[in-house]
Amino acid sequence: MSKSRHYWLIKQEPTSYAWSAFVKDGRAAWTGVRNFGARNNLRAMRKGDVAVYYHSVVGKEAMGLAQVDVEAYPDPTADEGDWSCVDFVPLKAFPHPVTLDMIKGSPKLKEMVLLKNSRLSVQPVTAAEFAEIEKLAKG
Repeated sequence: MSKSRHYWLIKQEPTSYAWSAFVKDGRAAWTGVRNFGARNNLRAMRKGDVAVYYHSVVGKEAMGLAQVDVEAYPDPTADEGDWSCVDFVPLKAFPHPVTLDMIKGSPKLKEMVLLKNSRLSVQPVTAAEFAEIEKLAKG
């Protein structure tokens, strides 16, 4: 039985933790998520799943790909509550960032969670959406 890979989009403000800092660090624990939907998405991630790393607020563009290296575990930054985090490693930078305008302009991406629930910081991406984002990133 083959293990199917799932795809995700993780959002981060570049003023807080830019793609370049993530690449320099070489790995990151995705801590501080305090939304139940986003937390549940973190918990659904499996080692090897791939996430689009998206700069939110400033820039609003997908910068590259991260891979889940350690599945969900208790978030050490949580003082109270049942919160989780996962560890990501950078996979690859996009040759060309994929802007929010590009995503909005693609008919194949019109149903993306990013466009329907823009505040959700960790969200699923379909295989078809993932393929289209990779295509757009090639220019």
